[in-house]
Amino acid sequence: MFDTDILSIHQRGEGPAYTRLCERIAASGEEVFVTIVSFEEQVRGWLEACKKATTPELYTRATNRLNEIRLDFADRAVLLFGDVAATEFARLKQLKVRIGTMDLRIAAITLAHSATLITRNRRDFEKVPGLNFADWTV
Repeated sequence: MFDTDILSIHQRGEGPAYTRLCERIAASGEEVFVTIVSFEEQVRGWLEACKKATTPELYTRATNRLNEIRLDFADRAVLLFGDVAATEFARLKQLKVRIGTMDLRIAAITLAHSATLITRNRRDFEKVPGLNFADWTV
């Protein structure tokens, strides 16, 4: 399962982190998933850029990127925030896990699917009890 930062590296399609990530994906033989939370984060960001665009050029750039995200997610395996994830999220909130809400949602979906989260954000995700995570960019 990719978190949003890792997804962005994969979407850029270049650089040393991307190369290492692709090598690890190939070596794992596993199917890669993303969460609906990452879709929400990316769409919100580019919708905000659309809203704040002060020139036609900035608006064009923002809407083009928004469309690229739409197309990219059409070809990805996306896991939703379903009932089991909602239960995990509530459990983590009750445990007072102190990370951002979106990261907590990603963690809950990952736990609900007994998956490993691929992330560079060790500082936050190590606070989540029982969450398996790894950084495939190093």
